Amino acid sequence: QVQLAESGGGLVQPGGSLRLSCAASRSIFSMYVMGWYRQAPGKKRELVARIISAETDYADSVKGRFIISGDNAKNTVYLQMNDLKPDDTAVYYCNTAPPQERLWGQGTQVTVSS
Repeated sequence: QVQLAESGGGLVQPGGSLRLSCAASRSIFSMYVMGWYRQAPGKKRELVARIISAETDYADSVKGRFIISGDNAKNTVYLQMNDLKPDDTAVYYCNTAPPQERLWGQGTQVTVSS
């Protein structure tokens, strides 16, 4: 059974950058569209980016600032987050897109604050 583990979050000032990683316990990225999701307090969980092969797309709120990429050999999907804004503060999760309930992990907290 595959498991996903997110890491790389932290506290960063507005305008800063973070690189999130999503490591899978076994190969999965060749089989599914992978996505990064986030959930802020009081907000619904939203898809911010997804990838399959070299094809990517982004939510309007992060377009031009975030880059999703993958390393299939490492079973890892990344989210490079640039020019972070306070509204980016959330717990970030990876999952397939659309998500599978069984794959939700602990997520990684990203806090953007001065």
